[in-house]
Amino acid sequence: MLDTRSPEVFASGHLRGSLNVGLDGRFAEYAGDVLHAEDTVVLVAERGRETEAKVRLARIGYDHVEGFVPDAELDLVVRPDLAETAIRLPAADVASWRAEDPSLQFVDVRTPSEQETGIVAGAHLVPLPELVERAGELDPRATTVLYCAGGYRSSVAASVLRARGFTRVAEIIGGCDGWRATGLPLVESVLGAPRG
Repeated sequence: MLDTRSPEVFASGHLRGSLNVGLDGRFAEYAGDVLHAEDTVVLVAERGRETEAKVRLARIGYDHVEGFVPDAELDLVVRPDLAETAIRLPAADVASWRAEDPSLQFVDVRTPSEQETGIVAGAHLVPLPELVERAGELDPRATTVLYCAGGYRSSVAASVLRARGFTRVAEIIGGCDGWRATGLPLVESVLGAPRG
């Protein structure tokens, strides 16, 4: 199940186990990071945008789109047992949460060159294209906070981890940019530091 709605809409309610790659971002690229070309896909899309999603997937060789869910919100009302929400928090709230629980598992899903501009102290460095293969390096029982540059890729990454059984997953609204804008500290990403 590939939900192509925006991260904000996805967070408010989605079908459990869905992956979120918003159609308005770098959709094909990031869908390619978290799906395999042979995967069978059912799309969740805003009415009228399902063909766009299917075509953009086909352009990168993802030809197994078997259908779409046009009214996900209605389906969630009818079947609340299939519904799930996502946790998206402002950076200041995440910092307070970390002060109360220093065992939070932070995961930076930006590219290595972005990570060189500074990371949240102690973050696991797992760029989004590597997340599917490296998810086993993370503790699925730990409360996990993901961030990217602005908040789009972290929604993709959080949905991947939830689909893999991580039960306590949150994202930083605005990503690293939001963290930095709040005046929270970043530390240097040390070349050769553990990447997982």
